[in-house]
Amino acid sequence: MKDVIVVIGAGSIGQAIARRVSAGKHVLLADLRQGNADAAAKTLSDAGFEVTTATVDVSSRASVHALVEQATALGNVFGLIHAAGVSPSQASPETILHVDLYGTALVLEEFGNVIARGGAGVVIASQSGHRLPALTPEQDKALATTPVEELLALPLLQPDQVKDSLHAYQVSKRGNSLRVMAEAVRWGKRGARVNTISPGIIITPLANDELKGPRGAGYRRMLEVSPAGRAGTPDEVGTVGALLMGPDGAFITGSDFLMDGGVTSAYWYGELAEK
Repeated sequence: MKDVIVVIGAGSIGQAIARRVSAGKHVLLADLRQGNADAAAKTLSDAGFEVTTATVDVSSRASVHALVEQATALGNVFGLIHAAGVSPSQASPETILHVDLYGTALVLEEFGNVIARGGAGVVIASQSGHRLPALTPEQDKALATTPVEELLALPLLQPDQVKDSLHAYQVSKRGNSLRVMAEAVRWGKRGARVNTISPGIIITPLANDELKGPRGAGYRRMLEVSPAGRAGTPDEVGTVGALLMGPDGAFITGSDFLMDGGVTSAYWYGELAEK
């Protein structure tokens, strides 16, 4: 039985990290759509990786638990790359909260029960979580530690508080980084680590949807005035993911890595800041 790297979300970022950390390991590649998983599996298989595919709905405990059972049947779960999610242009506030917030908490809980000693996980959050104004300490703690099945009942997540998809996305991604901070304590008791990466605009199909969507002009403006002056690539996220999952990142856990070309800096202190 080999060490297993579980990749949830068969997109460009998940694949980029997987390519850097999965040599000699078995990749279990899961996506909501079997066709997406199959296409990514062919790419990885053609590059020499051993890959099994699965379908998973991260908003369903039964589905996530079935994925855990499939993973543990293959070997020791040594790595988790959670890159599944929906964007503000793709879904309603309710769906975003179910997939991006609840789904991530569920994945962290279920895989935190089986992660191997010496293993590591990376959750893909977003720069959007850094543009949400500060929450209260009580709200932070609630997002971080509320039992998974009670999470969506929190007052700050109700329809009268979360009124549009962008706000739902921002609070979900803030919640991801807070949840990972709390889960790092539990994962640490198994000798494992977990962190978040909060990418900015990385050129993927999801980002292209946003650039062409109703907020497209705003996204292009972000890139124009950001310190880096450009979008990022999945390979750049892959480099950070490899650090966090590998031996060079052995002292890093419960942390969030913002890599957005400085868009957040411009949002708070630069040309994107409200005058």
